[in-house]
Amino acid sequence: MGAAIQFFRGVDEPVVPDIRLTRSRDGRTGQAMFVFEEPEALAPEAMGDITGMFMVDSEGELVTREVKARFVNGKASALEATYTWKSTDDFERFMRFAQRYAESHDLGFSGSESKSDSDDEG
Repeated sequence: MGAAIQFFRGVDEPVVPDIRLTRSRDGRTGQAMFVFEEPEALAPEAMGDITGMFMVDSEGELVTREVKARFVNGKASALEATYTWKSTDDFERFMRFAQRYAESHDLGFSGSESKSDSDDEG
């Protein structure tokens, strides 16, 4: 089984988010910021109440209730979710999810700092 992100239980969100990690100096605590541009969870026909973001994989699920919509011209255009960890174990658990998610969505995900998206022209 791969890994999936869900805003409604049992419904995988097909839009792959931009993910940024920030960590405290000692690495024990930190946050992952997810930004989904025009996710299906925001489609009019999906308009249930989003109560959280569920990261589901073979080990179980990680949940964050910190989800908010970003509005452009009065329309919800993106979802932002923040997952916070408070221990090294939590972080390692999150990274295992991230690795599985990357593999099941053909992403090159590295545990190091995020690489820049600038194309080298030359």
